[in-house]
Amino acid sequence: MLSYLADYENVFGPLRLLRYSTVRTILAAVTALTIGFIIGPILIRKFRELKFGHGYIDDRTGALGSTYFDKKHTPTMGGLIIFLSVFVSSVLWATPNVWVFVALFVYAALTIPGWRDDYLKVVHKNRDGISSWEKIGWQSLATLVALGVLLWHPASAQKIRELWVPFVKQAVIPQMPWWMLLVMIYLWVVGFSNAINLTDGLDGLAVGCTISVALVFGIMAYVAGNFRLSEYLFMSHVPGTGELTVICGALIGGCMAFLWFNSHPAEVFMGDTGSLALGGLIGVMAFMIHQPFTLVIVGGVFVAEMLSVVMQVGYFKYTKRRTGVGQRLFLMAPIHHHFQKKGWPETKVVLRFWVLSLGCALAGLATMKLR
Repeated sequence: MLSYLADYENVFGPLRLLRYSTVRTILAAVTALTIGFIIGPILIRKFRELKFGHGYIDDRTGALGSTYFDKKHTPTMGGLIIFLSVFVSSVLWATPNVWVFVALFVYAALTIPGWRDDYLKVVHKNRDGISSWEKIGWQSLATLVALGVLLWHPASAQKIRELWVPFVKQAVIPQMPWWMLLVMIYLWVVGFSNAINLTDGLDGLAVGCTISVALVFGIMAYVAGNFRLSEYLFMSHVPGTGELTVICGALIGGCMAFLWFNSHPAEVFMGDTGSLALGGLIGVMAFMIHQPFTLVIVGGVFVAEMLSVVMQVGYFKYTKRRTGVGQRLFLMAPIHHHFQKKGWPETKVVLRFWVLSLGCALAGLATMKLR
């Protein structure tokens, strides 16, 4: 919105800087960081007054349950801090186009079921929250609307059908049929929405890994929106997606502000309010800049967390069917709890997963040149 102030550069010369997405990305990050620092203490105080903590020990954590005793009254719904910071900052600094609209729509649409899930848990003391079918319904609706807009709008109708993979200089499928596109974008939006949700189990873990992913995709969005850079690197040029760099900048700022309050010992938890929406936002942005498979590399920690749950459940059912006694691959899933069970302190698990996330981010960046 404020990018239009560049039209008044004849009145105040420095306003011309707002024509550059790099400048607005920095301003978006600073704005989101500032908003987060301002509203964070206010929301946390309000959550405490309303007793928006889980208020119970989840016995499904087994022996780890006792380690969470001091956390059971820590307020949740902290994802609202990130959402308000990112959404307001993005609206202020990103130039509106179909890519920005779809990204913010998916982010807002998936914040709603996340908030409802947290609300049922902390107010109605329903540890299961919303049903899995309701969650899938919201995720499906957000995906269908997003894809419908992308296929309808002339600026995105053709480009969104291209399928690119790392290490290849051109689109492997220039025109995906709508059903294939629907299946793939659904898997990425829903898959990473649930993956970040599973990763959000320790203080600062999910939000710290999200920062490194947002940084890489901010760079990739900038390259995708720049004809010369995309041509030089043999990457897909998608006009207008450079504005997603601004959203990534806002996301980094908002996550940094939240991490200030979520670092160990956490003053507030992200909850499903934040994790479901963050995964959906990252998933849809990766698809819009033609980097869905690169997200599997960059978001390697999220993928590992999700796969550990799938493998744990699958192996347990398989061994129970074969021997009558279910066995486990890991001491506990998601995999960050496995290392806690092995005796690693929470802060060590988080810091080491951050290191792995940064390594995955660097590996993802390397794919930009290796083609």
